[in-house]
Amino acid sequence: MSIQSNEILETIKMVADQHFDVRTITIGIDLHDCISSDIDQLNRNIYRKITTIGKDLVQTAQTLSAKYGVPIVNQRISVTPIAQIAAATKPDSYVSVAQTLDKAAKAIGVSFIGGFSALVQKGMSPSDEVLIRSIPEAMQSTDIVCSSINIGSTRAGINMDAVKLAGETIKRTAEITPEGFGCAKIVVFCNAVEDNPFMAGAFHGSGEADAVINVGVSGPGVVKAALENSTATTLTEVAEVVKKTAFKITRVGELIGQEAAKMLNIPFGILDLSLAPTPAVGDSVARILEAMGLSICGTHGTTAALALLNDAVKKGGMMASGSVGGLSGAFIP
Repeated sequence: MSIQSNEILETIKMVADQHFDVRTITIGIDLHDCISSDIDQLNRNIYRKITTIGKDLVQTAQTLSAKYGVPIVNQRISVTPIAQIAAATKPDSYVSVAQTLDKAAKAIGVSFIGGFSALVQKGMSPSDEVLIRSIPEAMQSTDIVCSSINIGSTRAGINMDAVKLAGETIKRTAEITPEGFGCAKIVVFCNAVEDNPFMAGAFHGSGEADAVINVGVSGPGVVKAALENSTATTLTEVAEVVKKTAFKITRVGELIGQEAAKMLNIPFGILDLSLAPTPAVGDSVARILEAMGLSICGTHGTTAALALLNDAVKKGGMMASGSVGGLSGAFIP
């Protein structure tokens, strides 16, 4: 395959001017073999497994970033939902497990660790309820632990008891953490995915391997620049521009993911292409929608434009990689 000089310059511009980055390399770790009826033993097992598997993640990300010239912003860990792993201990709080996750994540130098989670879309076990009630204190006493609750699914509907408990939990977290910041580390989902590399909703699903590399890439600025520089006038042409841009972004993520998997000797799982906005100027999903033709984000047609963008991003990503998964789409602006 021949590479033209304008394509090389295009890639350099994506990184230098348009805020393209590999947002995260996340290692998903299964904790089922850490289960113990003694919570202290459970905590020791969890700490040992996370620090053993994740010890080289940060160094690997730095090496790959330097080698390919692509920023890799975060390195993260996701674990099996703790409500499943801690169920045998039967205490009235799982805060000590959250503190163990925090300690292990800090020991290996990652940005965040996710998986202080409960999946309650159809009903709550005693362990799920203990975990959800532990969330406020867990968020208060840890720095980089993220929590999530899956309260519904398309098939099962929405668990209204879980909705009530989740609402009370979020309110309590806001009250006891400075400026309510603990709530920024909690996600309440419907249809949560098991291989999401993005925080705060990442957890390692039960159907996953013992350890797996999941990569998240993002580049709203790249899509916006492509639309602004194109002569697309019809919806089909706009979708085509977005698809081609998503293809290029995805190829970079695929390369980083495969290389990281090789260096860490952990299987490559999925690539999540999500147009996640940041506070940086030019890194806004709303601006993409305006570049597509909206007078201002929020006006008539915003939902249709977002649906078109989502569809085009997913199709472009699937053309570029056979491993597209996670949330993959656009976050609501």
